[in-house]
Amino acid sequence: MAKDTLELIDHVGWTSQRQLHLVGISLGGMIGQELALIVPERIASLTLMSTAPRLFSTVGFFQNLKDRIDMFVPKPIDVQLESIKARTFSQSWLDEPDAEGHFPTNGDRWAAQEVTKRQNVEGFNRRGFVLQAIAANWHHKSAAQLKQLGDQVGRNRILVIHGTVDQMITQPHGELLVKELGGEEKGVTRCMAEGKGHGLPMEWRRDLTKVIARFVEETGRL
Repeated sequence: MAKDTLELIDHVGWTSQRQLHLVGISLGGMIGQELALIVPERIASLTLMSTAPRLFSTVGFFQNLKDRIDMFVPKPIDVQLESIKARTFSQSWLDEPDAEGHFPTNGDRWAAQEVTKRQNVEGFNRRGFVLQAIAANWHHKSAAQLKQLGDQVGRNRILVIHGTVDQMITQPHGELLVKELGGEEKGVTRCMAEGKGHGLPMEWRRDLTKVIARFVEETGRL
């Protein structure tokens, strides 16, 4: 997927050094790591959000095994939505009144969007879900590879953002990413969104936009 992204970037002509401002969330953050290792000299800034260098269990062996099995067990749509909501967003955000004013709560609005998305049976299907899960679980960047990424991209060009109550890819994954990239003491920017979950672009969108825009502006001057 990183090579597919690079092919597209090359096609549109974004080939200069320090021209790319990459922002990747979740699996996109894993792809961002891969891409930055392929063309580090072209990265102006790298924002890795709600992602990990590799996945590991933070809940114990048996709970982790149960969670992985549950992902592939068919369930009624309402049960699926409740499970995904709990893993993706903080409960406080889900319970808040809908920011757009069309539904009782943010959780209700998200559920309506998800149901609408799933009506596109070609764009959203079980095969795609399984392949995405496989891609995320196969992603593995070692401490040595992340050190190389930090060395070549430049640690002052890397921002790691993670929600402290993320239940999809838990906070220790983000902390490990910061550490193995070199840590704050060597220039990596660490941003932990207090009380926020995995779906930061929805749950923390206004502050998130400001954080990323400021980082892009700062790295553009390097």
